[in-house]
Parts: sequence; structure tokens; C-alpha cells
Amino acid sequence: MGAILKGLVGKGGIPKNIRKAFQEAKKVGGRRPLLADLMAMLVTAIAALPRVFICVDALDECLPNYLPMILQSLADIVRESPGTRIFLTGRPHVAGAIQKTFTKAITIPITPNEDDISNYVVMRLGRDDVPEAMDDNLRAEIMRIVLEKMSNVYVSVSPLSRMNSY
Repeated sequence: MGAILKGLVGKGGIPKNIRKAFQEAKKVGGRRPLLADLMAMLVTAIAALPRVFICVDALDECLPNYLPMILQSLADIVRESPGTRIFLTGRPHVAGAIQKTFTKAITIPITPNEDDISNYVVMRLGRDDVPEAMDDNLRAEIMRIVLEKMSNVYVSVSPLSRMNSY
């Protein structure tokens, strides 16, 4: 939530109440603001804008213990700030958690193009600083494993008009 807040206020003038909250948090042992404080600051920062798009990429890389809290925080932001839209990406294993929080979210599966992935891996292997460390068998094994392991990516969009109330 701190990164989202920084993205919202980092380029413009930081609202006085947000600046003050961070200064107060520093007085308490130099800690960062708590989640509740960050959420209040986010709602304040978003309220000053006509429309906000929050994009969270690679949600599947979030620690599983934090995923429900992050999703609920995003849902709270949308509920408090009707002009906010959420755009999330992640691998299939997080799709259920997203649908549970945003029941009317639109989910779009994206399947990687095997030729594009193959061309990219070949290009990266060609840039190897120590090309003599890799023989043709290792190169072929890397290609096989990468192509075998590539999986779908899911994109979820939560337009307000399609969301249930929370």
C-alpha cells in the first residue's frame, strides 16, 4: 500500500496530512506508518483525483499470507473511492483469491506465445558472458524446461459497475 501511495503522491505535491502522518510515524522509533494509516492516506490522496487506476503486476509473487490482506485493502480502496479501478496480473493459482474478493472481476487468461518465448530464450542464451560453459545439450535442456514450465498468466480487471458491494 505504501508503494501505491508513493506512486500517487510521489510526482506532485504531497498533501499536508500525508506528510504529517509520515513525520509522526518517524517519531515513534522511525517506523513506517501502519496499514490502517496507509489506507487512510491512500483514500485521502485518491479523493483529490477524478479517476485512479491501480495496477498490481505479478500478484502471484506475493507471499501467500499477505495476499488476502492486499486484496481486501484494494477492495476497501475501491469501496471508499468509487473512481478507482484495479488491474491485477498473476499466475492461475491466485485467480481464486482474486475472484473471492472481487466477485464480479473480469478475468482474462493470457497464454504466452511459444515462439516468442523460444526466441527470447535463444537471444538471452546468445548473450551469455561465458558461452563455452554451455554445450548444445545444456542449451537444449534449458529450452525444453523453459517451454515446459511456461504457464498462463491471468489478468483481472475490476470495473466498479461489475463489482458487488462489500
